[in-house]
Amino acid sequence: MTGSPRTLIPFSHPNSNVRMPPFEYQASGITCIELIRPLWVQLNKHHHTNAGTFRHHYEQMTFDDRKAFFEKIASTGTLQLDLVSDMESGRYIGYCVSSLSQEKTGEIESIFVEERYRYQGIGSALVTRALAWFDANGSVRNRVSVGDGNEGAWKFYRKFGFYPRMTVLEQKKE
Repeated sequence: MTGSPRTLIPFSHPNSNVRMPPFEYQASGITCIELIRPLWVQLNKHHHTNAGTFRHHYEQMTFDDRKAFFEKIASTGTLQLDLVSDMESGRYIGYCVSSLSQEKTGEIESIFVEERYRYQGIGSALVTRALAWFDANGSVRNRVSVGDGNEGAWKFYRKFGFYPRMTVLEQKKE
């Protein structure tokens, strides 16, 4: 984890008797995308479990498909990968892939925090880092897409000023 901007964030649990590990945030790019593979697999499983009509989409999707998509974005625009690790275990526990199009639209492409590390501000820190990166690179609008079955995430994104603008309906092909 060298050569990239890093931020050490110690975390205090609301119950002062519980000691939580410090987290380290690292900004990177497409060259480190393989590091998120195990986390992305967990995210895809989450979406598959919660999806309604389009569950088959997550059954068919692979990390290699998603990686190719990220590589295409990186070749035509700008992509940032923020990683967060548990410094005690040395494991990556979360990530956020953000993109900025040539039209200056910022998009949170994929974000995930392992379940046992949720509700500790890690997801909020990742979104905050993405929004700061968008601003620093001249974004004129920012967006995030939320998959079918994951509407509970809307409340989280609302904290950052994201609201539903339109709903896209897709025809299910048998």
